[in-house]
This record gives sequence, C-alpha cells and structure tokens, in this order.
Amino acid sequence: MAREIQTKITQCLPNQFRFSYLLVACLLSIILVNSAQANSIYKCVKDNKVVFSQMICPKEFSQYKIEYALGITTETDSDKRENKLDPMQALMNMQAISKEKLLHQLDGELYRLNQELSYFDILKSSELQKIERKRYWEKKDKSDPEYLTEVEEMNSYFDDLINNNQTSIELLKTHKMQIEAEPAPEDKRY
Repeated sequence: MAREIQTKITQCLPNQFRFSYLLVACLLSIILVNSAQANSIYKCVKDNKVVFSQMICPKEFSQYKIEYALGITTETDSDKRENKLDPMQALMNMQAISKEKLLHQLDGELYRLNQELSYFDILKSSELQKIERKRYWEKKDKSDPEYLTEVEEMNSYFDDLINNNQTSIELLKTHKMQIEAEPAPEDKRY
C-alpha cells in the first residue's frame, strides 16, 4: 500500500511541475498583456533554476528573451548581449545602400506605422467598449466621475500613442522628400 502511494506521488510530480510551468507562463502572459511598458522580459536559466527579469541576465546565466507583440509571445535564445539601436535612426542614417532601396525601406516603415495607427484605433474602440460594459454592469450613469475619468485616461493614453506615431510618420515623410529631392549621383566614366 505504501509503495503504491509513493508510486502515485512520483507520477504526480511531473504533472504538478507541468501545471506550475503553465501557471507561471499564464501569469507571465497576463503581466505582459497588462503592462504597456514591458514588451519583453528575460528568462535567466542556471543549474535548472529559472528566473524571470526585465533586466538583462547576469553573465553566468543563459538568457532567453520573451517578447510580446500584437498578441503573440515569442521566446528566443539570446545569450548574445544586445546593443539597442533605434530602427528609425538606423533607417535614416543608412548611407551605404542605393537611393531606390532606401526609399523602398522608408515606404515599408511608413506602411508599418500607418498599419499601427489602424491597430491603435481598433484597440481604442475595444477599450472604450470594455469601459462601457463595466459602466453598464455597475449601473452607473454616463456622467459618473469614475467612468469619465477612465474614459479620459484611456483617450489620453491612445492619443499619446497616436501622436507619437504621427510624429514618426511626418519625420519619415520629410526625410523621404529630402532623399527624393537629392540629385542622382553622376556616372563617373574614365
């Protein structure tokens, strides 16, 4: 009887480990969904011990980067330490590529930013519906101060995102016009 109980306990341990791992993964995804600033965290592993951190892992740990973007979570092995480079600065400072390729990349980035604007509109509408449902179920008026505060905070948040995006779009359009206005380099023939 005791041996049978011990066997069942040892069989349950892997299931409990899987459940714990799933629970940690769910909590991690909830944290990532709810935090606007943290779109990536690091999973630090050393001697079968796992630690999650928003900071780069110490050198003695192996590092995995977990990124959350547009509802998709990806985990990549990132033992190489990162040098952060702003993609817009990299795009605007590229001098070694042809004018056509640079214009093509600028068009691609402009398209992506415009898509992001559409995405922000969808998210803003969704958040407003969520606040409306909450107001309805709590049986509050549309003039309730708490409701108005939530709507104002949500509008402010998305307006800031949209303004930052619009600023980036205008900056890229200006840079694109400057590149298009530059004369083509002369062919040098000897």
